[in-house]
Amino acid sequence: MKLKNKIMLVLTLDAGGTNFVFSAIKDGKFYGEKIILPSNGDNLELCLSGIVTGFSSLQKSCSQAIDAISFGFPGPAEFSKGIIGDLFNLTGFRGGVALGPMLEAKFSVPVFINNDGDLYAYGEALTGSLPKINQDLLKSGSSKQYKNVVGMTLGTGFGAGLVHDGKLIKGDNICAGEIWITSNRADSNYNSEEGVSIRAVKYFYADFANIDFDKSPEPKDIYKIAKGKTPGNKQAAIKAYEKTGRFIGDAVANMITLFDGIVVLGGGIAGAKDLIIPGIEIELNHDFKTLNGTTNKRLTHKVFCLNNPNEYKEFLRDYGKTIGIPGTNKTIIYDMQPRAAYVFSDFDTSEMISLGAYHLAQNLLKV
Repeated sequence: MKLKNKIMLVLTLDAGGTNFVFSAIKDGKFYGEKIILPSNGDNLELCLSGIVTGFSSLQKSCSQAIDAISFGFPGPAEFSKGIIGDLFNLTGFRGGVALGPMLEAKFSVPVFINNDGDLYAYGEALTGSLPKINQDLLKSGSSKQYKNVVGMTLGTGFGAGLVHDGKLIKGDNICAGEIWITSNRADSNYNSEEGVSIRAVKYFYADFANIDFDKSPEPKDIYKIAKGKTPGNKQAAIKAYEKTGRFIGDAVANMITLFDGIVVLGGGIAGAKDLIIPGIEIELNHDFKTLNGTTNKRLTHKVFCLNNPNEYKEFLRDYGKTIGIPGTNKTIIYDMQPRAAYVFSDFDTSEMISLGAYHLAQNLLKV
């Protein structure tokens, strides 16, 4: 289907474990009011009814016909067919639920469902952090431009997506970027998500404070304790976020090594970035031992934290120098500083997921 030169109106959904956030996006901009409904993820009938209600309410509020429905949803799923599998956080989905075909039958428009981590990365790559970084590089006089983005979401779970040169990398089973199940150097007994999630921050605090897990505060309260704004074990709170940062740092280092680009982080616990970054830096600056007794650096090139103003300024520098081409009188520019970066996004995570969904629909419909 082609909607050439048409100003698209797409309905989107950010499906969280607690709430569903419905939005309409027209011509790349949010249109009208968002609708927030409880997910009712443990009851399939209520959940599906809520999804239909959310999209129906948006449709009624729009002044023109909608062109598509496109949204993020957790996996496992066969996203290309719109079939949702057995979800961890939305337990009502069991045995395969044909959510996409159901919505196409109800609304008579194309429906695109994709992994929410993928859509977050796509949103950050097309309309969020990556364009801003590339614009800042141009303004600084640097010829360096970036095409690779790893988007990481830190919240109820740990998700990721990969984008290269404006194209979402999905994998043969639409499972590329399943970072939550990767192993972790910070603690080899756990996969990455057990150190990068809301429950992880609570668990680490309980462990350092020597209290039961069910008595551990929520991450936002642990952050306040670390800042001395709320009574509690301040050192345990600081250590809890630093340990979470080490899990994140290991994942950042691995993804930069394998994918070589910009890592953008967002999600519920990203707001504690000032307490998380020290742990990330520990991992990025960790040296590995070699069998002959020497060491080598964790990463082959320098990684900058773009939330640090001084590091961002250094990152934006023009590292190019002119060198001669042997046997000729010609010259060429050589960038002497291979570099990557990570940044906690200034953009709203839910909105980036929705914008990613919008632009993916636009791409698939060849607008």
